[in-house]
Amino acid sequence: MRGRKLVLAISLLGVGLMLAGCESFDPSDWFNPKKPLPGERKEVFPGGVPGVPQGVPPDLVKGYQPPPEPPPPVVAEEKPKPKPKPKPKPKPKQVAAPPPATAPQQGAPVQSPWPSPQQSAPQQAQSPFPPPPTPQR
Repeated sequence: MRGRKLVLAISLLGVGLMLAGCESFDPSDWFNPKKPLPGERKEVFPGGVPGVPQGVPPDLVKGYQPPPEPPPPVVAEEKPKPKPKPKPKPKPKQVAAPPPATAPQQGAPVQSPWPSPQQSAPQQAQSPFPPPPTPQR
């Protein structure tokens, strides 16, 4: 029994020394059938990724104290300016009366290109949206 253990230990040491002498021994090649693509490898960002700081952020370092906040700016009080006097409203201009209508055809209503005051007042009061529903109790 002692002989078997001794032979096993010596054979393991021998295999280990043989494998250590090989330069290209990589057992991952046995199980990985994929081969790397041919070509030269270059870094995409040789100086680091732009906009990303290198190393540990300072706020995560032990003993970090945030910089003191700057004092608020001093606001000088200004005297309120006097309100300007309201401008007088301009007098409404008289609109020229529409030209007299030509003789209408029989049965056809005469329409003026300008709306009459009776026609324009209801149109201004109407809303394009329907009134909200009233709640029922």
